[in-house]
Amino acid sequence: MSSWIIWILVIVAVLVGLSFWGRKLQKRYDEHQTLIDQHKQSMQIFVIDKKKDTVDNLKLPKFIKEQIPAKQKKKKMPIVIAKIGPQVQTLLCDESIYNSIPVKKNVKVEIAGVLIVGITSGKLPEPEKKGFRQKLLDKANGLKKQNEDLKKAK
Repeated sequence: MSSWIIWILVIVAVLVGLSFWGRKLQKRYDEHQTLIDQHKQSMQIFVIDKKKDTVDNLKLPKFIKEQIPAKQKKKKMPIVIAKIGPQVQTLLCDESIYNSIPVKKNVKVEIAGVLIVGITSGKLPEPEKKGFRQKLLDKANGLKKQNEDLKKAK
């Protein structure tokens, strides 16, 4: 009986510790996000190439490589090689928008330092077409919604 109580106390202590750690990480993320929002600017770029590579293999300025944490240096990060004006630069990219950046096209993006934060405009690739099955499921869900709305109206 006493071993169950010890296990419960250990689990509760771990959960409390994780919640404090999560709040600390969320606060740090919010600070970084406000900093990015303050410094982002829109630019027109021509995307030459995009790939995932480690930071050690990239042509980034030395002071930027020093600021990246050791764990991130070993990870493969999304990289975009783009022409900004007359210069060809290597830019880091946010994971969420990496797949939507077209190659060999002009795109207007939001850049904060060497980080591409968002896509403002440009000829983006078309979304994947829905298959026959997905279309039928969407149609069925739409009909269910209409029936529920009719029942509520009565």
